Amino acid sequence: MRGFWPTELVARLCHGDERNPFPVWQDGHVSVCFNQLLLGVLPHVIMATLSAFYLGMATSAPLPTFISGGWTLRLVSTLLAALLFAADVIVAGVAQQADMYLDVLGGSSSALAWLVHVGAIATLRRTVTFRRTRGPSLLPLSVLLCVPNMVVTLMFYLSKKEDYLTPSKPFHFTRLVLACTRMLPILLYLLGVACPCIRETAHTLHIQDVDRLPLIPEDSELDTGEMVAEDGSSCVSSLFYLWLTPLLRRGQRGQLDRPSDVYHLPHSLRTSVIRRCFHQSWTACRRGAAAMQDHWPRPVQNGSGVLHYQEEPLELEGDVSLLRVLHTAFGTRYYVLGLLKLVLNLLRLSGPLLLNILVSFMEEEDAPASRGAWCAAALIASTLLCSFLQNIFVFRISKVALSARAALVSAIYSKSLRVGGAGLAGFTLGEVVNLMSTDTDRVVNFFNTFHELWSLPFRLAITLYLLYLQVDIAFLGGLGVALLLVPFNKFLASRILSNNQDMLRYKDSRVKLMTEILFGIRVIKFYSWEAYFTQKVSECRQGELSHLKAIKYLDAMCVYTWAALPVVISILTFVTYVLLGHQLTAAKVFTTLALVGMLINPLNAFPWVLNSILDAKVSLQRIQRFFKLTNQDLQAYYALVTPEDDHTVVLLCQATFSWHQDTEEEHSTTAGSLLLHNLNLKIKKGSLTVVVGKVGCGKSSLLAALTGELSRHSGVVYVADRESGFGLASQEPWIQHASVRDNILFGKEHDAAFYQAVIEACALSDDLSILQDGDRTEVGENGITLSGGQKARLALARAVYMDKDIYLLDDPLAAVDVHVAQHLMQKCIMELLAGKTRILCTHRIELVDQADVVVLMDNGTIIKTGSPAEILPLIEAAPKQHKNEQNAKEKGEEEEEEEEHLSSSQLCVDDGDDADLSGVEKKQAGSLAWKVYQTYWAAVGGALAMSILMFLLAMQASKNVSDWWLSHWISELKNTSGVNHSSSSVLTTPHLLLFSPAGLMSALWLPQASSANLSGEVRFYLTVYGCIAAANTVFTALRAFLFAYGAISAATVIHNRLLDRVLKATVTFFDTTPLGRILNRFSSDLYSVDDSLPFILNILLANVFGLLGMLVMMTYGLPWLLLALLPLALLYHRTQLFYRHTSRELKRLCSITLSPVYSHFTETLSGLSTIRASRSCARFEEESLHRLEQNQRCVFLSKAAMQWLDIRLQLIGVAVVTCLSVIAVIQHQFNAGEPGLVGLSLSYALSITALLSGLIFSFTQTEMQLVSVERAEEYSSELPSEPQQQNTQLAPSWPELGRVEFRHVVLVYREGLPNALDGVSLLVRPSEKVGIVGRTGSGKSTLFLALFRMVEVSQGQILLDGRDISSVGVAQLRSRLAIIPQDPFLFSGTIRENLDPCRQHQDQQLLEVLDQCHLTTLVNRMGGLDAKVEDRGKSFSVGQRQLLCLSRALLTQAKVLCVDEATASVDQKTDQLLQKTIRERFQDKTVLTIAHRLNTIMDCERVLVMHAGKVVDFDTPAALCQKEDSIFGRFLSEVTK
Repeated sequence: MRGFWPTELVARLCHGDERNPFPVWQDGHVSVCFNQLLLGVLPHVIMATLSAFYLGMATSAPLPTFISGGWTLRLVSTLLAALLFAADVIVAGVAQQADMYLDVLGGSSSALAWLVHVGAIATLRRTVTFRRTRGPSLLPLSVLLCVPNMVVTLMFYLSKKEDYLTPSKPFHFTRLVLACTRMLPILLYLLGVACPCIRETAHTLHIQDVDRLPLIPEDSELDTGEMVAEDGSSCVSSLFYLWLTPLLRRGQRGQLDRPSDVYHLPHSLRTSVIRRCFHQSWTACRRGAAAMQDHWPRPVQNGSGVLHYQEEPLELEGDVSLLRVLHTAFGTRYYVLGLLKLVLNLLRLSGPLLLNILVSFMEEEDAPASRGAWCAAALIASTLLCSFLQNIFVFRISKVALSARAALVSAIYSKSLRVGGAGLAGFTLGEVVNLMSTDTDRVVNFFNTFHELWSLPFRLAITLYLLYLQVDIAFLGGLGVALLLVPFNKFLASRILSNNQDMLRYKDSRVKLMTEILFGIRVIKFYSWEAYFTQKVSECRQGELSHLKAIKYLDAMCVYTWAALPVVISILTFVTYVLLGHQLTAAKVFTTLALVGMLINPLNAFPWVLNSILDAKVSLQRIQRFFKLTNQDLQAYYALVTPEDDHTVVLLCQATFSWHQDTEEEHSTTAGSLLLHNLNLKIKKGSLTVVVGKVGCGKSSLLAALTGELSRHSGVVYVADRESGFGLASQEPWIQHASVRDNILFGKEHDAAFYQAVIEACALSDDLSILQDGDRTEVGENGITLSGGQKARLALARAVYMDKDIYLLDDPLAAVDVHVAQHLMQKCIMELLAGKTRILCTHRIELVDQADVVVLMDNGTIIKTGSPAEILPLIEAAPKQHKNEQNAKEKGEEEEEEEEHLSSSQLCVDDGDDADLSGVEKKQAGSLAWKVYQTYWAAVGGALAMSILMFLLAMQASKNVSDWWLSHWISELKNTSGVNHSSSSVLTTPHLLLFSPAGLMSALWLPQASSANLSGEVRFYLTVYGCIAAANTVFTALRAFLFAYGAISAATVIHNRLLDRVLKATVTFFDTTPLGRILNRFSSDLYSVDDSLPFILNILLANVFGLLGMLVMMTYGLPWLLLALLPLALLYHRTQLFYRHTSRELKRLCSITLSPVYSHFTETLSGLSTIRASRSCARFEEESLHRLEQNQRCVFLSKAAMQWLDIRLQLIGVAVVTCLSVIAVIQHQFNAGEPGLVGLSLSYALSITALLSGLIFSFTQTEMQLVSVERAEEYSSELPSEPQQQNTQLAPSWPELGRVEFRHVVLVYREGLPNALDGVSLLVRPSEKVGIVGRTGSGKSTLFLALFRMVEVSQGQILLDGRDISSVGVAQLRSRLAIIPQDPFLFSGTIRENLDPCRQHQDQQLLEVLDQCHLTTLVNRMGGLDAKVEDRGKSFSVGQRQLLCLSRALLTQAKVLCVDEATASVDQKTDQLLQKTIRERFQDKTVLTIAHRLNTIMDCERVLVMHAGKVVDFDTPAALCQKEDSIFGRFLSEVTK
């Protein structure tokens, strides 16, 4: 090649010659070429770049200010200028003048730049930071840079009057008019800049006015937790993320410990702002309105002149397309960024072309140095500009994605608060939570991939065309192979997608099962079912792993094909090119290699982009289905007509309800859902109405019908003043993970007098006095650290403190003893709530006589309504004389259980460490411990891990050697052939000649073959090249499949260790650890270990070895580069080190702040009926937004920190390219450069910016994902575990007698706490029936915990048939004992599995125990033993669940049975029958009973009385009654009084 084709290009464009291709002065004035290119195109490119930077800024600032007129003037003038330039382009194209191409190029670039500037002005006038100012000063300066071009153009036209002032030449005259007119918008623009800004104090910046938070100052020592991110930053600060420096310094000091330590979000990303935008967009779409110009809430002015924001009802309902709503809310900002993506694609394509020019310069020995300098400068400039624009694009896209995430998460939460109970019944708890987590994440990922959908084909087409220009049709050989792999890759992608969906189904099942296990962990340990549930979880995990294996091996196949493809395409392309008779040159080879690298990425990424978009579509449809659920319509649900009687507050008339929208009774009963029918009820204001009936008759459903939770199919429901809500105390107490005080206050102000009255009325004073921190004590998740009675009374206290007019009390007396029940009835229900309308459901019929009205229900309908005297005879109640006994016994029973749980709660809050355990999750500090890396290495397997690294090294080495061989081949050909590549004329250069006389494209130059046959030398080089490539493909395959196998092995090992250790953990751990925290290990953390970690680790290893290979090859080609690489490497190390400290802490804070978002959502769904009944939805929604905001702060700053690092690494990459280019030009001048090696080094250097950035990104992401391994390892190695030793000499029949003996037993839950058992000694004879009573904290339940070794004794012995139970394995001991716990635990599955999970009994035995527990009718109606039991048995009433658990106990063959008030929620008649059944079935067993009803233990042989952890009395009931000063006697006497 003789000529330098860009020089020729410029010469033809400017009508110059080779000696002066770019004239500056021509004919006495500035040349047209200089004016259009340097004075026109270059300033407009600068203006467009600056404008594009501000174009992506969010416009979501609802500021209480008015827009300055200057902004409007600038917007109008800018739009006018763009139109004038566009008109000039059209006229120039039609006029067909000599300088047409120059005019079209200059005019087009000007029009495009002014259009981008229009967008920037429109954006800035609606932003927080610039709306009230003149905006960034750089924008007016960039406009001024364009003025010389306009002035020179106008002077040129005026100097040629004969052409431009002649009416006979209308096109020339029109261009003159347009040139003059273009000066007008410039003047208007400058006038707009000069307009005064709004500076009044009444219009202070909103973020300061509302939040009182300062913007980030340039020099400030303020705490980072008091600053607002990004807002108010200058252009330079925004471009280089200097506003992050204070946070990064704090992270480097290790002081990022809490979410409150990080910046606040920019106002445009505030969750509340985004939520308003989303809801307004939803409303606009629902009404069919066109997209609004400004979707953000507008301020309105009230009478006092104060600006505020108009809030509209945020109801997400209607058949609205969610995609359309997202488009309306975020589309404009997102689509504008697509223009930036287009510019980026064009810039990336300039790299290989400039490389071609520079290598061609190196091949010409006599080429002038100025040409090389221009080439190097162009290469450096394009790389630098591409770096900045890429960084801006990624950060702006991440902000849009973050906005979409906030909108979707808040919308899903808002919808869940409003959706009808019947609609919500179609979703499990896990499915709804998945909508907020997995599905939302997939939709958000759509924002990151959509622009790739159009960008990849565009890049592919341009790259193919450039390849065609380089190697003619030879590129078709390699392209054919690549295209053949596209459908194969699509097949692999579809298989991966289907396997991923199947894997997620198994994952959902596993997480759901783990949720049930954690909810029922006490019962599982009591029954020693750990092995059974381990097997169930392992079965789910095996199904999950089977699909994970398929995914990983398919991934490995994709990795193999696409990693080997560049070498294969290069071989085929060069071989074809040589076979066609062409001569390879360094310029062609390395330009082609660079283009092949650019070709691979679109082909490789396109199927994954499609899959990502398909995933987003599926998730969008799932979320859409949830949004289409019908909201609660309380106006339609309740009757609007007021009863004639003003005293009627509740009225039901022929009302029919069900839990499903299906009105067919058959369907409802089949599903196990009760249908309420023909309900007629009238309740007077201020009355006490008691609803009674047997288990499962519909009492709880009646209260749900009154609150609007059921579907009304017919009839009338009227509730007076329903807007104020109800005071609801549900049968299953819903307790928040908060302090006792916060649970009671429930968001209301603290009224000390009323608060104390509620505490006393609900009998909580004694409980609070025992707690270390009183009412400030934090209770565990779902109240796990409280007893059943405490939870019931706490829920009642919360309802009472609400101070509502109507109270719905669903059996709050069931879990307390009679003495406490009487206290609650008298002090709370009758006195404190006097004058309120009270509806009480209860089985305590001895308290019914105080009611005004009694409602008797059976089988879903009201049988009779009347006074207590009318209804009570219809109920077979316990004998009256048993009432006193029940009262005293209940007191002892309830207090006993409370004591045990209170001790646990004390354990939880006694010191700061334990308070942290049950409160805020601990965050690991500093860098990841080396042990974490060792853990994952060991999980993969040491030998396997080493093999993977060896094959990675071999793969990278073979790839680099193949590139070096090409370079060596070209150098040898050049040295031996003597071919002068300059022999062709300039006019036949093999390049695109846009401005040739032949038109827009010239014919391609096809050199003639030097020989028809390949020489032996060429065949040798091709053979060696092919062998190296073949070795590379083998190494690539081995590395890919071994890595997949290692990832699966690690996932299996880590899960098995985690599951085993968690199920073996002590009960104390579960009492003090929120369920969501444990579940996070089994869901998100394990997902990272399964999928995310291997994926990013694979990329990291490839980047590490790729960078090593690249550095070796570049320094081999240009050794002088080492001088620059050493300081750059030091800078690189310091930069990433500075970044990693903060990045790591931000990732941990992201994980810690994410758990409260999901746990609050789960907690909300669990207590939805209480929240909605009390009309507290708005407060809970605000709390959810606050928690989401905390997480968004950490996520945003994590992404910003990543871009902070990215721009610096990009600049380091630019520095490497600069050094290489300069060294290459200098070596050329001294004839020291080898074109082949220079081309090889430069081809590598073009990708070094992406590789440097990718290396730190992948390393940081790997480190972040390894946090999941760290968290799993924390549980796998540090959890307190129960003793696991087994006694191999234990007889299978032990214990044969059932003799229980406590010898001087002392038990303390933790050092520093009082003894829960203090020297207890007692002997229970074989087959003896013993009742246990005692007040709160006396140690009753602790006896059972000690007997089952749930808590180990500190001193003394417990003997079972004479054997010390400490010498028996925990599993062995528990399997030989039986217990009926107070809290009924059912897991999803069948009734058969719930009764007999280990399949040890025949169906006939199961049916017999069901009949004895009076469940036969219910089970037959549901479908028999194979009927499905829903999650935690929610299709059964609480009483029915207790009966099922009792049935489970009746199957036991254990000699010792412990009964912990197992019939609290059943009616009196059923209780008597069950007690009779227990006596008969366990006649020859030892039975220990803690009871709340004294009649259940009065027929016991002996009664054990506990007080303060000691045995006070232990004798027959009769003897204890006769004994003076007997505590048991005082119980009876208190009740009698």
